Amino acid sequence: MIMNTPICDFVEKYCKGNALRMHMPGHKGTGFLGFEHLDITEFEGADDLYHPTGIIAESEKNASELFGFPTYYSTEGSSQCIRAMMYLVTLYAKKQGKKPIIAAGRNAHKAFISAAALLDFDIMWLYPDENESYLSCNITPDKFEKILEATEEKPVALYLTSPDYLGKTADIEGLSKVCHKNGILLVTDNAHGAYLKFLENSQHPMDSGADLCCDSAHKTLPVVTGGAYLHISDKISDFSKEDIKNALALFGSTSPSYLILQSLDFCNSYLEGYKERLISFLPLIADMKARLEEKGFVFYGDEPMKLTFSAKDYGYSGTELVDILSKNNIFCEFSDPDYVVLMPTPETTEEELEKIEIALSSIPKREPVKTTPPKFAEPEKVMTVREAALSPSKMLPITQCQGRVLATVTVGCPPAVPILVCGERITKEAIECFRYYGISDCNVVVE
Repeated sequence: MIMNTPICDFVEKYCKGNALRMHMPGHKGTGFLGFEHLDITEFEGADDLYHPTGIIAESEKNASELFGFPTYYSTEGSSQCIRAMMYLVTLYAKKQGKKPIIAAGRNAHKAFISAAALLDFDIMWLYPDENESYLSCNITPDKFEKILEATEEKPVALYLTSPDYLGKTADIEGLSKVCHKNGILLVTDNAHGAYLKFLENSQHPMDSGADLCCDSAHKTLPVVTGGAYLHISDKISDFSKEDIKNALALFGSTSPSYLILQSLDFCNSYLEGYKERLISFLPLIADMKARLEEKGFVFYGDEPMKLTFSAKDYGYSGTELVDILSKNNIFCEFSDPDYVVLMPTPETTEEELEKIEIALSSIPKREPVKTTPPKFAEPEKVMTVREAALSPSKMLPITQCQGRVLATVTVGCPPAVPILVCGERITKEAIECFRYYGISDCNVVVE
């Protein structure tokens, strides 16, 4: 079966018809950057992303068939989906007569924090192991079960980031069993793992027992930036299609990008043959990792299509290695003092992989760097996320922030994972962590 592309087909037909564009956008299809003729808005026949009955509904149905579970489009990335999922969880809590408490791995994306500020749910933070990066949070089924046993008021949902920014995946199947045994929803930020569905044996969170999940299609699939999926288990009867679309509409623009919608639509046809392409590509990554390991590189995480290595084990900081790679015209996804992250996909050619390997191999190995990140204790919660985020605030240098309360999370993306969360006390130890990761200012509550 050849998957059709109803959104792309509609726009192409519209462009060929030389229509007089008396609708938005203001460029009227004339070329400044070259793609304007494809950039349309919602008018008759173009459908409505949040109330689809035509071409968008058909395209989302195609995506649902490819993934094997109900799938909805976002044109504002996984950030929109994360907020929508949290709204659905709070809606679920109300229907169940439960308090909206969400257990969450501390390595949550800042979109989760903004959702807490907007929706005012309580967070039960789950913290990383002592030697883990703040970008990871090893929550095992046994660990979570013990937490639940010691908790008087159970959360309504568990929120996980898997794969995390460094490429470490959680035991979704095991955690889903613990969650469902305790009447808890499992919600997964799978922004970096859309492709996991198409491995020889799917490792997608939804196939492993997650109830709600988001994928950033643009991170690992050939979709333009901003294209994402929201997946909902068809085993959950609590959410109607209207609930889901209302959740997305609550946090989305009323002018969704039709360029992104076309990209998501076209990706459906691409994905029909993607599994074979992915399966043939992954051994190239595995082989390259093995050769680089022989040269002394130490890789982190178990996600198959991410190259994350420990810079210090090779004798450098992550930022030093990224500078060297950039001089070779190779630009990485992320680096910090400890790690470097590269994100190839099947669109990366063998020649390009060889260029990466040559550049890394040419860097002389040095004695390992022994310094470790500052230890960070569980912070004191002074205010709720909502109270802090909506309080008057001011930006101060971190040298003036000890004892103050963090107002808003100001970390950039990547990695968009906060060290401290709104409403928490800024301690001396937290300031040392900020310095280590290059954060020089904090937005604090005006007292």
